[in-house]
Amino acid sequence: MKTQRKLNLITTALLSTLAVNAYANDDESKDDKVIEEVTVVGQSVSFANNATSDEMSKQQSAMTSALAVIDNLPGVLINEGDTFGSDDWSTTVSIRGFQLSLDEQQIGITVDGIANGNSNYGGGAKANRYIDTENLGAVQVSQGTADIASRSNEALGGTLNFTTIDPTEKQGLTLSITSGDFEAKKYFARYETGEIIENTYAWISVSSSSNSDWIQQVTNNERDHLAAKIKHQKGPLTVKAYASYDDVVEANYQRVSQEQFEADPAWDRLTDTITGIPHIDQVYRNGWRTHRENIFGYIEATYEQTNWALTSNVYYHTNEGRGDWVPPYLVDINNDGLNQPHSEVTGTAPYTGGSPIGRIYFVDREGKALKPNAKCTSSLTFPYGGADEEYDPACYGAGAIPVGSYRHTHYGKDRLGINADFTFYGKIADMDNTIRAGFWYEDYQREEWRDWHKRIDARVSANFDHTPYWIQYSREFNVDTTMLYIEDELDFGLARLRVGAKKFLVELEGLDKFSGQKVALDSDSDALLSAGFVAPMPIEGLELFAGYAENFAAIKDNVLEREASALEQIEPETAENIDLGFRYSSTEFNASLTYYDVTFDNRISFIAPDSPDGIDYLIGTNGSYVNVGGIESNGFEASATWYVTNSWGIYASYTYNDSIYTGGLHDFPAGNTVFGSAEDLAVISIDWAEGPYFAGLSTKWVGDRYMDAKNTQRVDSYMTSDFYAGVAIDSPLSGVENMELRLTINNLTDESYLGGIAGQSAWIGAPRTAAVNFKLTF
Repeated sequence: MKTQRKLNLITTALLSTLAVNAYANDDESKDDKVIEEVTVVGQSVSFANNATSDEMSKQQSAMTSALAVIDNLPGVLINEGDTFGSDDWSTTVSIRGFQLSLDEQQIGITVDGIANGNSNYGGGAKANRYIDTENLGAVQVSQGTADIASRSNEALGGTLNFTTIDPTEKQGLTLSITSGDFEAKKYFARYETGEIIENTYAWISVSSSSNSDWIQQVTNNERDHLAAKIKHQKGPLTVKAYASYDDVVEANYQRVSQEQFEADPAWDRLTDTITGIPHIDQVYRNGWRTHRENIFGYIEATYEQTNWALTSNVYYHTNEGRGDWVPPYLVDINNDGLNQPHSEVTGTAPYTGGSPIGRIYFVDREGKALKPNAKCTSSLTFPYGGADEEYDPACYGAGAIPVGSYRHTHYGKDRLGINADFTFYGKIADMDNTIRAGFWYEDYQREEWRDWHKRIDARVSANFDHTPYWIQYSREFNVDTTMLYIEDELDFGLARLRVGAKKFLVELEGLDKFSGQKVALDSDSDALLSAGFVAPMPIEGLELFAGYAENFAAIKDNVLEREASALEQIEPETAENIDLGFRYSSTEFNASLTYYDVTFDNRISFIAPDSPDGIDYLIGTNGSYVNVGGIESNGFEASATWYVTNSWGIYASYTYNDSIYTGGLHDFPAGNTVFGSAEDLAVISIDWAEGPYFAGLSTKWVGDRYMDAKNTQRVDSYMTSDFYAGVAIDSPLSGVENMELRLTINNLTDESYLGGIAGQSAWIGAPRTAAVNFKLTF
């Protein structure tokens, strides 16, 4: 049934494409439109960098998150729980062995150059929370040493800078409708104001999207997004402002072990119905949910003169939401007396803080806890290998009532920051000399608290009493971040040489709101050196570049909330990055080749409480953090773009990466391959455009990876392909500037594979997914 539905959608889209073409002008020249530039070689700087192309955006549907468009760049691996990226919990990013996942935050993300405020699941936000796909400009990826001015205190393994499009000078309206597999729908509109006042332009957009999970189609993921941008430019002054609002409700996917995947590669062991047995219903899919609301905005001004320029911005970000789980018991907090009804069952004002004195599984009609029958052996075998007799209704007498919890972890964050960059253009002995200096300051406050709610009737639904019976903890975190940098670049003619340094000053403080206890620590960096050169070669268009940078990731505030984390033993993470390579650019062919070597020390690893072996819901702070030695990575990245004709373009990339643990603990043996990192990545894309038509096919191969740091579980390689085809017609109707119909099919061959890896388990990769987008521009 599911396959037939996909084929029907694909067939309909192809027929629609042919039908739309009937409106095309028969006299239109086949040479009127040529393929967009697909080069991803990057800027002429002393470190590896790449940028996404228009074709990479077309390979993803308008439903897809902003993260997916960078997956074909050298050294980058993006995995999301479904094709549309509608679950932050299951999103992972890997670059050169550095990870962004539930376990680690080692890759920086910025939005128009502004720090995103951490990317972790627990209150963090990735780029897709700030930008709608239709408003996304190029994404700039610095795989290693990165720009010294990059604003992120977690950019050990590179920085991803997601940019928003600027307003156009022409007034217009864009309407877009997307429909896809798994009940996917998205409605988008953007209005370009044209000139509001002299030299001032703006746009405003709104979108609403939804889709179900791909495994059982029982959830409803929803996202509403509102954004606006304004630009004023007159003389030497340019002023920009951007604001976005994003509200999502997401159902999570669960990770599986390799054995579970081999047994059933299309099921993540979450269930689609309530059975009335809380132990089984703890994996009810609609009980694993993420709620997030983000508001982000900035105002930026740039003033340019002949020999100097100054740019500064002020930004604000607020984030709130919660994560849901369904523990298969009530926590016994209060001693209600012998043979008395439990107040956690009958309902009272919430208890705050304290420690559990037990668990309640089944009760009688009065709310008194029941014990299982003597000598009863549980017959439960699912999930997590089954459970003891306390969880099994067959071990209780008639009339026993199951009870369970609905657990919320609430998040809140407010960030206020300022950036400033100054550039001076001068000369030293007739040689061009550029001095850059700047700073970044950010103050944020984050809150987190957890409460437990009684499920109203665990026999029939997951619905819960909105008044909690226990507020487990409530904490507040304050972090002040200051970054200072300076860099000098001198052009000798034979080469451009740059030398710079930056420093982070980070102060963290945690407050337990129940006890009043405070914990504070500094996470300052040493002076971080940076150097590099770019030298033109005798062959026109060819240049040699090399770069060195000391990178730093401050201790995150969530380390303060881990009771099991020994703060005095945790040190900030550091990395030394070296890039050496060639870059070639011409009108028909572009290529780059980079060798890199990275030494990463003081790796902080998150020890997660949930796994396919079961979840300890009472771990009040989700796990703990420890330093586990370091990582050494080296390898090379190669990419090339060839414009065969005006209509045809070919892009290919290959990455070889060798990442191993150094000086690790028992669970992270030195010399072992870093789990989740692929040794080989390869991409080939073919893109075509002629007249009103366009199409493309891209294939990515991901080599074997390990699921665990001990390298006992090897995940097989996989290969997925993305296909797109469409037609774009100028002035098809009076008043319509452009009409476009585009079909996108991700994972064209329906490859079955394990995708993102975290916590010694992995998420199942999304199956073949088709989507059709119809867009009108007025």
